[in-house]
Amino acid sequence: MRVACLTSLHCVHMTDEQGGLYAVIPAGGSGTRLWPLSRAGHPKFLHPLTGTDASLLQATVDRLAPLSDSEHVYVVTGVGHAAAVSRQLADVPEGNILVEPSPRDSCAAIALAAAVIARRDPEAIMGAFAADHLIAHSDHFVEVIRHAMAGARQGLLMTLGITPTRPETGYGYLQCGAPAGDGPVLAVEEFKEKPSYEVAEAYVKSGRYLWNAGMFVWRVDAFLAELSRQQPQLAAGVSRIAQAWDTPDREEVLGEVWPTLPRISVDYAVMEGAATAGRVGTVPGDFGWNDVGDFHTLGEVLTADSAGNVVVGNDSGAKPGTLLREAENLVVVPNSGRLVAALGVRDLIIVDTPDAVLVCPRERAQEVKSLVDELKEKGELGYI
Repeated sequence: MRVACLTSLHCVHMTDEQGGLYAVIPAGGSGTRLWPLSRAGHPKFLHPLTGTDASLLQATVDRLAPLSDSEHVYVVTGVGHAAAVSRQLADVPEGNILVEPSPRDSCAAIALAAAVIARRDPEAIMGAFAADHLIAHSDHFVEVIRHAMAGARQGLLMTLGITPTRPETGYGYLQCGAPAGDGPVLAVEEFKEKPSYEVAEAYVKSGRYLWNAGMFVWRVDAFLAELSRQQPQLAAGVSRIAQAWDTPDREEVLGEVWPTLPRISVDYAVMEGAATAGRVGTVPGDFGWNDVGDFHTLGEVLTADSAGNVVVGNDSGAKPGTLLREAENLVVVPNSGRLVAALGVRDLIIVDTPDAVLVCPRERAQEVKSLVDELKEKGELGYI
């Protein structure tokens, strides 16, 4: 099994490529709105939901290849996912797969990767990219990251902002200000939480707001300094772990400190306060971004047949089939090896897995999470 826990990261060999990007990919969560396909033990980023044989995680690494070779890619993931991550990313050095002892949300994971990278390359530029996003236009995505890297060299904590295509209440927004230096970099004045439809509509019409995609680029020293200013406990803990990295105390310090780190997202912990202090920039992008939050969204971004039906591939090794007659606008996920047949229905989600079947209207795709919550309440953890 090609897996190295955090305690063996000292063996990582990193090349020192001037101007290169260290890509950090937090790969956690269970994707509850994509249940029953996505489970705690095999979450959505491990599934081929890209319209190709590549998983979301593999597609993330592939699109970063022009900026980060495999030696510069880190994946931060949980104990239960590490073996699968390692199998899917055979070219990434095993020591670059950082296995969290326990989940502490995105800030601890990203901060630890930043601290480890900083020990090898103190002025490194690092990017943090979710493992479960779809990007339609990879070339433009890379171009936007290059502009973000230029902003990062100025000391800004950079976000990748998505040019809104509609009023969307499910995303956070970046309130943009004046240009920050040369090129397309804009200052971020404030992070705005998920708004009402009317407010979102006003944001989009104003032209001053971007969607917050949760992707970041910065110099590791600038990020760690801002972390220390806003989250001194977390910064001190990560610093202790990093200082003990190449000593006999490494495992003991990790086991002692990691569980004490605050459980908080990097947006709340660092980026919102940094924006208020004028230390955040963004580059607008329209590279076909989608966070694949639910099955309805997946049906919108993958290729449909002439009746609007989308059949999502699987990685089970089985050869399932579908038989769709007089059916329109279905999202079908045949993941059990059984034939899935539908007759005279429309606007449905049908997900067939070996131990659970989901059928619901596409318009209620966001509510799938409530089924997972109910299963938890009933103690039916085997289905989660």
